[in-house]
Amino acid sequence: MSNGLAETFADFIADRTGAREARVVAFNKLSGGAIQDNFGLTIALTGGTHSSQHQLVVRQDAPSGVPESLTRPQEFAVLKAAFEAGVTAPQPLWLCEDERVSGHIFYVMTRAAGTASPKQLVKTEHSPQARSKLTRRFGEELARLHSIRPPAAGLDFLPLPQSQHPALSRVSLYRRYLAEIAEPHPVLEWALNWLEDRAPEPGPTVLCHCDFRTGNYMMDGDELTAVLDWEFATWSDPCEDLGWLCSRSWRFGQDLREVGGMGDKTDLLAGYQDISGTDIDPRHVSYWEVMALVRWAMIALQQARRHMSGEQRSLELALTGRMVPQMELDLLQQIRQLEAAQ
Repeated sequence: MSNGLAETFADFIADRTGAREARVVAFNKLSGGAIQDNFGLTIALTGGTHSSQHQLVVRQDAPSGVPESLTRPQEFAVLKAAFEAGVTAPQPLWLCEDERVSGHIFYVMTRAAGTASPKQLVKTEHSPQARSKLTRRFGEELARLHSIRPPAAGLDFLPLPQSQHPALSRVSLYRRYLAEIAEPHPVLEWALNWLEDRAPEPGPTVLCHCDFRTGNYMMDGDELTAVLDWEFATWSDPCEDLGWLCSRSWRFGQDLREVGGMGDKTDLLAGYQDISGTDIDPRHVSYWEVMALVRWAMIALQQARRHMSGEQRSLELALTGRMVPQMELDLLQQIRQLEAAQ
């Protein structure tokens, strides 16, 4: 890892805090972050407004992105709004929009303790009581986030759903993505028709994380320490976040634990109601679980094209595209089960 890049970030932080000295204690590129680059930075500051040692994360633009992703300044603004609403998120500290500093736009935030590794999280032995408490906590976190509604200061860059109907807006968007991919995916086309025909009445338009799932939160033991990766946030239906978290794609082999391979949907919705006062219809969550599978398939296809086009050669991106057939099989099975239950 380049010492020069570490010193660049250190100099930037020293300038923002007025520190007389900024000494790099540790620096490394963090795992994950298929769309953006994340670096762990431990820095000792002397003087200024933050004189002490700090464990930080620097989040920087990657060489290429996907259409849904926010810019780093936009993501910084969303993270700030979520943090101020009481969501357990890293505190956003400093934003650098001058690409001459490091070659890319980046921001600095606090670093949380624990791990975000999904396979490690779902395999960790937690008591039934701890799992129930954690799953309720997921609902509470989303309810706090969903308390942010348009218009909200600093978030005017987020587009409102077309016709104030997030589900139909998503269907329209994914049809466009599928047309741009320019290869046949009949299961996805059929699923989009199903979603269009069965779109429920929308809930209130709220700020959604849109990627709150196992793998995008940190845990230290039994405790949730941070909700991560805010680059897909937008205005949408509350059930988009709830359905995404419950999608089969994020259970990592623990299929009976509907909520991210960690717990039960009843606990998730109970936690949500505790904070929001809103009783969510589980059928609407199930609908958005289908939407989640379609969306993840679209993102996977876009990720593969970042590699195939030569824009960003990456084995991880290429392998992501190979996951689409599993998502299509999950779609067929989930829709069949939902229709059988009607």
